[in-house]
Amino acid sequence: MNGYNEKSHYDDEPEQGNFVRAFDAFPKSKPQYVTRTSGGGKWTVAMSLVSLVLLWSELGRWWQGQETHTFAVEKGVGHSMQINLDIVVKMKCKDLHVNVQDAAGDRILAASRLQEDATSWGQWVDAKGVHKLGRDSHGRAVTGAGWHDEGFGEEHVHDIVAMGRKKARWGKTPRLWGAEADSCRIYGSLDLNKVQGDFHITARGHGYAEAGQHLDHGAFNFSHVISELSYGPYYPSLVNPLDRTINLAEAHFYKFQYFMSVVPTVYSVQRGSGAASAQRTIFTNQYAVTEQSKEVHERLVPGLFFKYDIEPIMLHVEERRDSLLTFGVKVVNILSGVLVACHWGFTLSEWLKEVVGRRRRKQSEGVIGAKDHYDD
Repeated sequence: MNGYNEKSHYDDEPEQGNFVRAFDAFPKSKPQYVTRTSGGGKWTVAMSLVSLVLLWSELGRWWQGQETHTFAVEKGVGHSMQINLDIVVKMKCKDLHVNVQDAAGDRILAASRLQEDATSWGQWVDAKGVHKLGRDSHGRAVTGAGWHDEGFGEEHVHDIVAMGRKKARWGKTPRLWGAEADSCRIYGSLDLNKVQGDFHITARGHGYAEAGQHLDHGAFNFSHVISELSYGPYYPSLVNPLDRTINLAEAHFYKFQYFMSVVPTVYSVQRGSGAASAQRTIFTNQYAVTEQSKEVHERLVPGLFFKYDIEPIMLHVEERRDSLLTFGVKVVNILSGVLVACHWGFTLSEWLKEVVGRRRRKQSEGVIGAKDHYDD
């Protein structure tokens, strides 16, 4: 009709030498049939921003993984358990008596297995991160959340597992540099029976009948700084409730009691899924603590008493992270969803713009027509 070529409407002759365009299987509109709009550019910017936010969120979620906490009855029977201790007491080492007594009736002279170093009280109370131990209305210890400044936290299981695999070492006792040794640092690890027990630090000649070992009451001062108190393998990076806490004695005859409920804990990190998955695991213990301190009568025994009980349950904290393939599929789904949503948004916005513009044109034409008729 009138020289109209239907094929020329759909086909576009490829440029010479452009082989990619020549074999393009998808039809393209000619430039004269394309209308550029400002709304398309705005929706493109919005789509890019939304895609970046969602991708960043998905990347952070994938990197952190998903944590699950599972309680179960502990399988098997454990016969031994390790306790790790690092305490500074404001008394001289020769004036202290350290013992452990458990429900099995075994009594362990812990002082012979732990290391004792003379030190200065001021070198520990001014240390970075040390905070006073408080109590809530129920007597539970307030551990001062957020005090740790050394980058060791329990925010993510993969950090716990990675730091737990490092070699454990006890820190050196600071040199006195001429200061008076008025305190004693007691630290090290002990292998105990895995039963209820009592670890205590008392004054020489008090609590146990020892001839000629009575200490003057004026020398009593059971103020203490706990740098480490944990059960199981020694992982310095794990933050326990009593780590780096200080408690001050208000009198010579003062008794500190810590009641701890120890729960065996397994931290594991799962990477990937299926045959390509890998798992890293560390075994340790957590505990909840209730603290009670008060001044006692001279007929009672002052000191530090750590009473612990082993719970018959096990806590499994597991972190899982999707494989790279799964993460890639999620990214494609996010981009596809954003693209479709923005396309519908652009289509609806252009349709609304067209409808509103059409009504405005009709109203304008009606007003002009009425004015011309009035003039006639």
